Amino acid sequence: MKLTSILATAALVGFSTFSDVPLQVINPSLAQVSAQQPNDAAGSTVDQKISMILANKGKPESAQMMREYFAKELSPIGIQPGGAGMVVSFYSKKSNVTFSYCSMFDVVVAAKKGKIAKFPPAEVK
Repeated sequence: MKLTSILATAALVGFSTFSDVPLQVINPSLAQVSAQQPNDAAGSTVDQKISMILANKGKPESAQMMREYFAKELSPIGIQPGGAGMVVSFYSKKSNVTFSYCSMFDVVVAAKKGKIAKFPPAEVK
């Protein structure tokens, strides 16, 4: 098995483990409180959501925002060197946006409109 396959699998597992499902299993009342909190991006356009994520690029909240704003829309489309080793590109067909995600630090390192399999190296370092 190639190293890129292993890293892609690790990134996908890391991406999926930060959902609210484990929270619901551990303590259902915490999941309800989390679901009741107001969403700052409610009614925001895709461009506004991308801007909010990019404003926090490189910070853990950027990955959480990506998962929240684009829930159940993201599919992995590529992997490339960057971040702390490798980054995974996730594409939302519905919103036509691609995110470059570093699972090592759970952060978004880049985002752009359109389907982009590989970002320029300077953007994902």
